[in-house]
Amino acid sequence: MSALKTLAAATISAAMMATANAAPVAQTETLKVEVTESQIDEIGGVIYSQIHSRRANRALRMTLLVPRTAEKKPAIVYFPGGGFTSSDYEKFIEMRFALAKAGFVVAAAEYRTVPNVFPAILEDGKSAVRFLRANAEVFGIDASKIGVLGDSAGGYLSQMVAVTGGEKAFDKGDNLNVDSSVQAAVTLYGISDLRNIGAGFDEATQKVHESPAVTEALLVNGVAFRDFPGASITSDPQKALAASPLGHIKKDLPPFMILHGSEDKLVSPVQSDQLFEALKKNGTPVTYVKVEGAGHGDLPWFQKPIIDKVVAWFENNLK
Repeated sequence: MSALKTLAAATISAAMMATANAAPVAQTETLKVEVTESQIDEIGGVIYSQIHSRRANRALRMTLLVPRTAEKKPAIVYFPGGGFTSSDYEKFIEMRFALAKAGFVVAAAEYRTVPNVFPAILEDGKSAVRFLRANAEVFGIDASKIGVLGDSAGGYLSQMVAVTGGEKAFDKGDNLNVDSSVQAAVTLYGISDLRNIGAGFDEATQKVHESPAVTEALLVNGVAFRDFPGASITSDPQKALAASPLGHIKKDLPPFMILHGSEDKLVSPVQSDQLFEALKKNGTPVTYVKVEGAGHGDLPWFQKPIIDKVVAWFENNLK
């Protein structure tokens, strides 16, 4: 009797295992989907500017995120950071995609970096704006509503584009028949004065920023070559100021949003403090967000609260 029970238990166990390993039973289900979001097209490799020289040409590119909606949409140009030595324009997809989901055309643009000297970087930034405005019909853009966004060196460029809207000396290249001014600007841990990027930091860091080899010095003065030994950023303060956003603050600038981390050890928060004070003094609408505990380009900047705040600000100031 005991043997029969054992055999029965083994048979039941084998049957259960066979059932567990069997293919799932075919099934159907119905899912009703409410359409609440538009489709977004990514358009990469768009050449927005051709830089011509006697011996070489260079194409500058952008990647666009375009919501597929019938109405004209405001546009935002994103300029990436990179210490003035690189412009990896397809980064920060979290921010760019959120803006596109909110109904903005978002163009991420590369630009010339060191060893190219100022104003090449600004000429490229303004050229990107002109390209979007000149091709507004192609990309479904409301040409009267273009903003800029950048982080670190890209924040510097977004500031420069915004504060030099009426300064035609920096408009070079194509589409010169259209305006390069913008209607809103956001800067994340950006640079407002090239002369004091390390303000308030320790003595060793201050020494670095006195070097003729530091990138802001190379941006303004160029590299050492032949009989030029190089020059520090403070060797010609007026020249450095003319290459800085604080050197172009004036009345009737577009609204600004400034964000900076309290623990930034690369670009001093003083950069954003002084920009805020200068804009406020001149009557520019400006919002300043100090992000507690955030460093320079670290993970807090990729979190939803930061992204949502930037999206909401553009919705209020550019739409």
